[in-house]
Amino acid sequence: MSQLGEIQQAILNDDLGAVASLDVPETYRGVTVHKDEAGMFEGLESRDKDPRKSLHVDEVPTPELGPGEALVAVMASAINYNTVWTSIFEPVSTFKFLERYGRLSPLSKRHDLPYHVVGSDLSGVVLRTGPGVHNWKPGDEVVAHCLNVELEGPDGHNDTMLDSEQRIWGFETNFGGLAEIALVKANQLMPKPGHLTWEEAASPGLVNSTAYRQLVSRNGADMKQGDVVLIWGASGGLGSYATQYAINGGAIPVCVVSSPEKAEICRKLGAELIIDRNAEGYRFWKDEHNQDPKEWQRFGKKIRELTGGEDPDIVFEHPGRETFGASVYAARKGGTIVTCASTSGFMHQYDNRYLWMNLKRIIGSHFANYRESWEANRLIAKGLIHPTLSKTYSLEDTGQAALDVHRNAHQGKVGVLALAPEEGLGVRNHELREKHIDGINAFRNV
Repeated sequence: MSQLGEIQQAILNDDLGAVASLDVPETYRGVTVHKDEAGMFEGLESRDKDPRKSLHVDEVPTPELGPGEALVAVMASAINYNTVWTSIFEPVSTFKFLERYGRLSPLSKRHDLPYHVVGSDLSGVVLRTGPGVHNWKPGDEVVAHCLNVELEGPDGHNDTMLDSEQRIWGFETNFGGLAEIALVKANQLMPKPGHLTWEEAASPGLVNSTAYRQLVSRNGADMKQGDVVLIWGASGGLGSYATQYAINGGAIPVCVVSSPEKAEICRKLGAELIIDRNAEGYRFWKDEHNQDPKEWQRFGKKIRELTGGEDPDIVFEHPGRETFGASVYAARKGGTIVTCASTSGFMHQYDNRYLWMNLKRIIGSHFANYRESWEANRLIAKGLIHPTLSKTYSLEDTGQAALDVHRNAHQGKVGVLALAPEEGLGVRNHELREKHIDGINAFRNV
């Protein structure tokens, strides 16, 4: 049996104490993009770029373990939009990030390689820890958030997201989670929620933490009870968590979706006010260069019909170019538009009169700091927020999984099995699971 096979068997047999005595393999399988293929999609529109052509499953060397770091045996991971961006080399090739990181120190030079092991989520078991790690040990069951920081400068010590060397693990660093082994900083680790399977536990990390900071945290919109929250893509990876946080926090979500099936998912989560944008026929752009303010007005009127005449206190933005003009218009006077992404395009246009004359605010929100990630994971562990996993793929089929996300042919989050041989493994707290099984399965088979 291979060294990885022995590690896998120890985990599957719940012999976690044996993990420390097992050798760490010299190589492992990881999902990669290749530096010499960074130009493979030149001349193609984004929608025509196929992650199945650029994502590979390669045998790669296990990286050197440095101070404050941990090697994790990855049982499962998940697809995020940053994996799609990596796979289609947009807006830039991630090898530029790795080159820049490689210049930081002799240790970070490890990340500057002709291949990039991708992935910003994981659930798994700690294999080894480097010098200076005291809170984690081999055999611990963990999930990882994706904030990678150095914290050698002053800027990050109030909010680690402001660290001058802040990066997203598996996107702006190498050795990510779509692999059998991953390298993380120890302060990325959090306890695996015991009532979830490996694939369920792996799926919330990035999007759950992002939604928490963007909507709940004082660093984001600082949502309060009674706030009307307009949520774009409310059944998607980010929006599904925003919907849960709004309901949990006593706010009033207005969920924007694109089909009756997605509307039904939001109802399962407990939302009542739903806009099917395709059924309503909203077209916010007349053509490639000009938006249609009349459509903004029609959209705002629909929101007020649902809320009894109230405009949104908060707009939860992430589509970007396609929706941003409507978002700025729709927010109430003094309201907040909080944005964390631009999946439909990075160059936004909006009518600034609606912003400045109505005293609205635009807040940029990017992932979450360690404290926010810990709080978001704590809510998952307590069964107050649920994973939104809809489908799980094998490591070999990661390209197809990324394509589904690229084409928006998915619901919630898409999982990927690594060392876990099948779905349904890793549950420790069966009583809590049974209590919340409907919430856990809300996105399954939709």
